[in-house]
Amino acid sequence: MKLGYDLVIEQAQKLSLTPELIQSIQILQLSNYDLIEYVKSELVENPILENAKSLDETQPIDLQEKLRESDYEAERFRQFEYSADDEEDHTYEQYVSREETLTDHLLLQLSLCSIKSDEAAIGRYIIEAIDDNGYLTMSLDEIAEAVGFDSETVEKVLDIIQNFDPVGVGARDLRECLIIQLSARGLLTEEIEYVIINMLEELADKKFSAISRKLGYKKEEVQAIFDLIKSLDPKPGRAFGTGKGTNYIVPDVVLENIHGELELSSNYKSTPKLRVSSYYDQLVQAAADDADLKKYINDKFNSAVWLIKSIEQRRKTIYDVSEAIFRHQEEFFRKGEKYLKPLTLKQIADELGIHESTVSRTINGKYIQSPRGIYELKYFFSTGLSTGGGGSVSSSSIKSMIKDIIKNEDEKKPYSDQEIADMLKEKDIEISRRTVAKYREGLGILSSSKRKRF
Repeated sequence: MKLGYDLVIEQAQKLSLTPELIQSIQILQLSNYDLIEYVKSELVENPILENAKSLDETQPIDLQEKLRESDYEAERFRQFEYSADDEEDHTYEQYVSREETLTDHLLLQLSLCSIKSDEAAIGRYIIEAIDDNGYLTMSLDEIAEAVGFDSETVEKVLDIIQNFDPVGVGARDLRECLIIQLSARGLLTEEIEYVIINMLEELADKKFSAISRKLGYKKEEVQAIFDLIKSLDPKPGRAFGTGKGTNYIVPDVVLENIHGELELSSNYKSTPKLRVSSYYDQLVQAAADDADLKKYINDKFNSAVWLIKSIEQRRKTIYDVSEAIFRHQEEFFRKGEKYLKPLTLKQIADELGIHESTVSRTINGKYIQSPRGIYELKYFFSTGLSTGGGGSVSSSSIKSMIKDIIKNEDEKKPYSDQEIADMLKEKDIEISRRTVAKYREGLGILSSSKRKRF
């Protein structure tokens, strides 16, 4: 056997992703907000690029100085940034609103209390230890050790906070949270408190017969306790913001009902408007005798042009995919959720002559505004089940039917999963009891035994 090194020339085909192509793929998969942030950074980095909507006069740039720098100061090149004064500009402030957090809300109430400064300091520490759901995450002993006071003093301050709004805040567990809320309403009795402390799990599982036997209550009385507890809020803090702000959805395409006809259009306001700098020619002339500067300008020019083309291609791809989705799901937009049809990425990809991965990137984080509301494009893709007539119906449509069946059932004799499956089969939908159970659980609907009322 001969071992050695040889040079072999062979021809092979392979896909090579250029930096420009990689950038186009990245831009396609960006959400509107992420695209705007990306563009803002490009406006700072590239002096050839500018906001097409900006009417401000730009000042000449010392490109020799900029070329020597490896880290640019944003303030020096402010003319390339978005102007916050332009109401049509896409700025972070337009997408995020400051919400009042639970901590803010509780600290304000604490500041209005007539308590000693030491107790106020303990109160602030307790409030900082309350999570977003409204529960205290530390024990009294842990807090006492941290603040340097005894547990009794800490508990006294906690009692004050537990009377704050929202009712139930500062509880150490679910049972205490429910008891605080009932006490505040004046509805707490010894019997109800006993059930909450000792039989909450059985009550949650709707084991009314077992509870009635143990306590000597009628099933209707146990049902009434269940209904009362169900009306309480197990997470009183969730009505408040987390301090992270709210990202508002800006639709990429808009579907409008114009004189009875549904018309689709791109939402141009959602896409940044860019152009090559109006003084590009001046920059080229200034760099005529400097090879390095000329190369720098040409590179930035090519980068700017490619970015502008990539953003336009992104808009066109989103529109084309949205239009194809609309053709498949027109009945949904006209009649509602029950008419949502099964749809796969491959169907849209084959129809448009693009790859499935392109469709996947396009529908993720992109939204359509329609007369029925705002939907993420990927909402319209789902598998389906066959019908007796040889067609198919989407899983979302079936879930909607199950929801309607259960909504209209007799609460004293709720339908079993098998009965629901039989009812759907009467509509030519081939579905098993197990699939009905899976869809029902996915909708957050209890089983028939737990839906039953006495």
